[in-house]
Amino acid sequence: MTCFGCNLANQKVAVNVVFEDAHVCCILDHDPYNEGHVLILPKKHAEYFDELDDHTANSVMKAAQLLSRAIKILFKPDGITICQNGGAFDDLAHFHMHVVPRYERQNFADFYAEAEEVDIDEQKLDETRKKMIEVMKSLA
Repeated sequence: MTCFGCNLANQKVAVNVVFEDAHVCCILDHDPYNEGHVLILPKKHAEYFDELDDHTANSVMKAAQLLSRAIKILFKPDGITICQNGGAFDDLAHFHMHVVPRYERQNFADFYAEAEEVDIDEQKLDETRKKMIEVMKSLA
């Protein structure tokens, strides 16, 4: 069985890539908590953080840092949450890290709540992708 996370990270399915290098692919979450919510996925399969090789782990951290800078410039959040859910709490069974812009008075418990299916605005995701790519180019 093919890993869906591997398919996302290696762009074998449609994704909104905002950054990638040899080890990771960073995509907009298809159901974002806030605009600019990004997932960092290793291109090589790993389920747990401690399974990442040194190059991939370094790429994950560097991508999180770069994404955080871009999110601050574009969306001016009150803060940024960077988190990773492993094991039974990982809905992809593939390591991925969330980089999420946050605003005061938001209850982050909602991030983990099961939500009803919502129609995703693909045009909005594409606009966000383009804005993030442009800012990230200026930061590189």
